[in-house]
Amino acid sequence: MQLRNLVWATSKHDVYLMSHYSVIHWSSLTCSKSEVLNVEGHLEPSEVGKHPGSLLEGFTQTQVSTLAVKDKLLAAGGFEGELICKHTSLSPDGKLLVIVGDKPEGLMVDSQTGETVMPLCGHLDFSFASAWHPDGVTFATGNQDKTCRVWDVRNLSESVAVLKGNLGAIRSIRYTSDGQYMAMAEPADFVHVYDVKNGYEEEQEIDFFGEISGISFSPDTESLFIGVWDRKYGSLLEYGRCGN
Repeated sequence: MQLRNLVWATSKHDVYLMSHYSVIHWSSLTCSKSEVLNVEGHLEPSEVGKHPGSLLEGFTQTQVSTLAVKDKLLAAGGFEGELICKHTSLSPDGKLLVIVGDKPEGLMVDSQTGETVMPLCGHLDFSFASAWHPDGVTFATGNQDKTCRVWDVRNLSESVAVLKGNLGAIRSIRYTSDGQYMAMAEPADFVHVYDVKNGYEEEQEIDFFGEISGISFSPDTESLFIGVWDRKYGSLLEYGRCGN
């Protein structure tokens, strides 16, 4: 199983993350946790028969490799494609869709027509992640070639920046809601935080031990949450943003 995006913060105090086969809600305000979704047992569609061609028998012991939570909606994607097959990222205005997957080239797609606007060429291997800057003009893609590329929709012929990791693939990317910072996570040990306003030239590297299950900024940009995946020492790290 490849860990990608298994941490999602919906407020400064509320975080959703995977723990074995469960999606857990953790409140740092009350120091309490609760199970939101359990995928260890057998799951089957709740509307069997309403959708022709659907997989009626359901799934068992789904290995969740990505999740998203927003407006009381939680979406979880299985490693074998049980729930979703691609990692997609929608632009803030909802018009453009970035699709990356099991080939070096990504795609910029019109979300209304499904037509390809432009291929994204530059990565050398399969891609794992994508994220839009809040301005809707720039976005980033993370790849197995150990790089994160930053793109500008006004000129997609080449990326405007190439950010390099230390050990392996870039599997998770997040921008702060104010667009000032971007974080990217490697498979283990390293999370990089870049100053977007200064052209990604300034970087803070967070170094620790353990496989990374995902990263997420709180909506108010004051906290960065990092999930550490380990059967014995698994944990959720919270870093606070220092004031001037």
